[in-house]
Amino acid sequence: MKVVALVSGGKDSCYAMMRCIDYGHEIVALANLMPFDDSTDELDSHMYQTVGHQIIVSYAECMELPLFRRRIQGSTRHQQLSYRTTPGDEVEDMFILLSEVKRQIPSITAVSSGAIASDYQRLRVESVSSRLQLISLAYLWKQDQSTLLEEMMRKGIVAVLVKVAALGLSPNKHLGRELADLQSELHELKEKYGINVCGEGGEYETLTIDCPLFSNARILLDDYKIILHSPDSIASVGVLHPVSFHLEYKMEATCQRSISGIEKVGFVHEVQGRSDLGTEANCQLSTGLASDSFSLTDENFYLSVTKRNTFSMGCCIQGPSGTSEGLQRDLTAVLKKVESKLGEVGFSWANVVYVHLYIADMKDFALANETYVRFITENKCPQGVPSRSTIELPLLEVGLGKAYIEVLVASDETKKVLHVQSISCWAPSCIGPYSQATLHKGVLHMAGQLGLDPPTMVLCSGGPTSEMKQALENCEAVANCFSCSLATSAILFVVYCSASLTSSDRAEIQKSLENLLQLISSSRLQNGCMHEMFDPICLFVLASNLPKGALVEVKPVLYAPDDSENSTETDLQNEAWTENLGCWGLESSEWPSQCCQNYIIPGKICSIVVHITDEVVEQLCSEAAQMGTKQSYCSERQLKRIVRFCIYLLDKTLTMSSCSWLDLMNLRFYFTTNLCVTANVLSLAFMEAFDEFAKINQRIEISGEPFFNVIPVLGSGGDASMSDLLTCELFASNF
Repeated sequence: MKVVALVSGGKDSCYAMMRCIDYGHEIVALANLMPFDDSTDELDSHMYQTVGHQIIVSYAECMELPLFRRRIQGSTRHQQLSYRTTPGDEVEDMFILLSEVKRQIPSITAVSSGAIASDYQRLRVESVSSRLQLISLAYLWKQDQSTLLEEMMRKGIVAVLVKVAALGLSPNKHLGRELADLQSELHELKEKYGINVCGEGGEYETLTIDCPLFSNARILLDDYKIILHSPDSIASVGVLHPVSFHLEYKMEATCQRSISGIEKVGFVHEVQGRSDLGTEANCQLSTGLASDSFSLTDENFYLSVTKRNTFSMGCCIQGPSGTSEGLQRDLTAVLKKVESKLGEVGFSWANVVYVHLYIADMKDFALANETYVRFITENKCPQGVPSRSTIELPLLEVGLGKAYIEVLVASDETKKVLHVQSISCWAPSCIGPYSQATLHKGVLHMAGQLGLDPPTMVLCSGGPTSEMKQALENCEAVANCFSCSLATSAILFVVYCSASLTSSDRAEIQKSLENLLQLISSSRLQNGCMHEMFDPICLFVLASNLPKGALVEVKPVLYAPDDSENSTETDLQNEAWTENLGCWGLESSEWPSQCCQNYIIPGKICSIVVHITDEVVEQLCSEAAQMGTKQSYCSERQLKRIVRFCIYLLDKTLTMSSCSWLDLMNLRFYFTTNLCVTANVLSLAFMEAFDEFAKINQRIEISGEPFFNVIPVLGSGGDASMSDLLTCELFASNF
């Protein structure tokens, strides 16, 4: 990609450019924001470093690139973490600057910045980039600062300190000194006082005077004076004000390109314009509702809603197989139905925590995204857009339309969203209205992660095990942002496998999951981080296809409570289930031990997965074994027996967990096409069984509409063989 680099003069923005080049991008222009008054060294800004701005004009000549500069006219008006367009804010100066760069160099498609740890800065760069339809590149994001500092020095960044503001750093002693000479001292201050060695906490700022990108010349600082802002005896704050400097041209550069006759000003363009005029322009995607050309009244919707404060809602179009008229039509109708239903109970897309998007053909993925973003936008979700997973499933084969949506909805506004749109080395970016993860009431709902190499956003080579390893590393990086880990906090792993995989491939994927979790656990234990071991549930689902042609997609759910909360597991064998469903004749049998998996935090969380395999069916329906065909499982009597058994085990485990059906957040039943039943038939079977169950006891209320989703899959199970005919997945929480 052709890139415009935001440069402040600091080491980070320069090294970010070097990383861009490492990943095959081309820096074609520089952009810098400077104080309105030349005599001002530093602005009161959370966004911009301006100390040493007098020297930045030389970067154009040092790098032989056009430099676009703008004087900052705005101020900090929008102070919330996530930025929204605010006329007169200093962020609008960046928008105007980059708009002009894009106008003059239309081939530019990306913006580079040196953000390492500041969400405040990253989110504002991402906001401006999104409005201009540019990709944000932040290759230093979330990198270890000690490692970064070592890399910068080793790879030729020459920078001097131009500001100090931390315990242990003195203006008179440290300003003007090269960073390379201070490495060991900075590490000592980190150990002694906890400073950030890259200065991410504002401890110091630097000015790069040479680096490998300065192909034409280096900067020599001839004279400067030190200005004390706060002459505190413990932690003085001071800045370096350049008095004079000159360029020293590099011999190799002058041999390649003569600069005689070229004026310095020819490399520099000052961008004018006011920042208080409302600068949204025409770059923002439409946030209006989708077209009303599709009528809802003629559609036969399947709609499910659970009853809890945090509830799930599922929606798809039911009808005879093959009647779907297209993905856009079906998805638009379903999204409008969900939006309408949310509105009826006083909610909107802003309340949505997670979205499961099932489509009938992954070839329509781009069209599905285009339709999706007409409903779910950042403007509609000021707290953050929901996380999402997308897979292809055999919807049409079971009488459903081309799109099926499940949403998890929070009735309050306490969700915390991680939405990083910048491409970095940290984890795959989410360029669009879906987030890497959403935390709500102690449960971290993570987006489906593919085996994408974060800096290139390309599926890693090496086959399914390599993709699985990378996907889990991506998950771990996201989990770490919430101060948790897969090894200690995972409740449930749903592993979507592509139908293109062989059985041995799937077995290797399962082994990769087990090995990596063990590796993470061992590493954390060695580092003294292991406070408790968890035993998560693993559910494997065979999907027709996955986004980007991936072979595997991982969707973890983690327990991430506040520090004040304690979590302990319970021994289910010591819990008593006091109420048997004797009329169903299920309580006396010895069922296979692998039939039910659960993860329980007593009184808080209950996650259950029930596996209905051939073995279970043969035990439930002895005549099935004699008939010897899976097609017999869909007989009305056998299906009724299977459905009752699922409810029996779910209720039994829920009761033992100190949770109840009133705590139900979501319930889905994955069924294979081998059952030879439509989604409608299976849904009716469960509704009838739940009605009957509600009459037996008072632990559940039935309102007449489904509170579960039936999901057609090619296979599912507790291991990579995915031999279940039916899999029940329940999640309950009474936070």
